Amino acid sequence: MSTNLGDFKKRKDLLFCIDSDGCAIDTMDIKHIRCFGPCMVEEWGLSEWEAPILDRWNVVNLYSMTRGINRFKGLSKALKEIDNTYIKIDGVDVLDEWVEHSPELSNEALKKAIQENDNICLRKALSWSENVNNKINELSFEDKKPFDGVKEALEYAHQFGDVAIVSSANRQAVVEEWELYHLLEHVDIILAQDAGSKAYCIQELIKKGYDKEKVLMTGDAPGDYEAAKKNGVYYYPILVRHERDSWTEFVSEAVSRIRDGSYGGEYQQKKVDEFINNLN
Repeated sequence: MSTNLGDFKKRKDLLFCIDSDGCAIDTMDIKHIRCFGPCMVEEWGLSEWEAPILDRWNVVNLYSMTRGINRFKGLSKALKEIDNTYIKIDGVDVLDEWVEHSPELSNEALKKAIQENDNICLRKALSWSENVNNKINELSFEDKKPFDGVKEALEYAHQFGDVAIVSSANRQAVVEEWELYHLLEHVDIILAQDAGSKAYCIQELIKKGYDKEKVLMTGDAPGDYEAAKKNGVYYYPILVRHERDSWTEFVSEAVSRIRDGSYGGEYQQKKVDEFINNLN
């Protein structure tokens, strides 16, 4: 198994790209419900309005077409709504401006911004983000299991094509989670956060010699769909709250359609429509 693009070599004609969080591994819900939202309530002292604020956080980050957006974009959106609806958030405009214009949205980039502008909202955003990371690290592996049917689906797909993890999650976390549940034996290359964007990773994989008609990106969020669309490859959605059924159909129909060339057109449009309708 390869761990970087430079060493990877195409072995089969088909390529299955698989996202990790919220797609193969059931981690999206628990991270937002137990870590991201509650840490925001704690950091900004929002317990008086906790229930509606957390409900809204989950809609934005899990159950709508903004699912999977960068944590700081989600935070800025939430705080602006809170500022308008519940209580004034000091410095939220500065955070919003940083989110809109920073070329990188990460803890390290935020630390640099704070050095240039010691704004209270920027400082609290960093504290929130670091606390979120700590809370996520405290989650047990029992809390981060694969969805039902994932192992069987990977094993089945691997008979016919190369399998690549294409994820924006932390590499160490991806390796640990996939290794623990014996999923890596059905994987040929791991491309995580440090490898670049999902669109970039798919682009570079295609350069290994794959026909775009033989490449399938499987994901659960709009970012996965956009990465597939940008590269002109097919997209298979794992539908939120219907993950088991999605993985069952992946085996029963999607793989065979990629194999026989019937994935495009009507079937692809049907899957995209299901994906968008499910999040809307």
